[in-house]
Amino acid sequence: MPIIADKPDTKKFFDNASVAKRTKQVAYLVEQHDKAAMFEQFIKNSEKKQIVVLMGTKRKADEVSKYLKAKNIPATAIHGNHRAVQIEEAAKAFNASEINIVITTDMILKSLNLTNIELIVNYDLPRDAQEYFVRLSYVDEIGESISFVSTNENKTFETIEFMMKQDMPKEKVKDFFPTSAPKEVVSGQHSRNKKSRHSKKKARKDTKKEL
Repeated sequence: MPIIADKPDTKKFFDNASVAKRTKQVAYLVEQHDKAAMFEQFIKNSEKKQIVVLMGTKRKADEVSKYLKAKNIPATAIHGNHRAVQIEEAAKAFNASEINIVITTDMILKSLNLTNIELIVNYDLPRDAQEYFVRLSYVDEIGESISFVSTNENKTFETIEFMMKQDMPKEKVKDFFPTSAPKEVVSGQHSRNKKSRHSKKKARKDTKKEL
């Protein structure tokens, strides 16, 4: 359903494709074991101040927070293992720009009420592709979103591109050198995979006929 914006004749839509078009997005292809090092270099290159990093698990949030602190990059992990008071204090500190990097999960982000997010980092893509667009809504028009896409996340990434009806730009992080090259994601593969599976079934049927 459209929401009326400031101008009387302007309607703002919040379907997946509309939100995606309004939000700057970039994908970085990287193997899982290189994500922390890539993120470290990205932060060193970036001018963004208020960053929210979304992880697949609480354990990983703690691990990446610890890694960044060891590299002299302050980062605060917030997740379900923390008390409500701790979570609330971290949210207030982020909104006041007293802390700049919050590492959390989708569930906790929905309860934080953060007001000045400049960048959403999809360190891990969500298991449910629809959740990606919920993440985008936190920076709709005013911020940006980047995604670190590993080989085992290719299928989810293809689904996200299919749902937003466009290819996501893919870039490389300056001065980052991976330990192994990630496999390229083929745009539009979502639909072609369906066709190829169908062809394989047909081929098997033909083989049976020959037998």
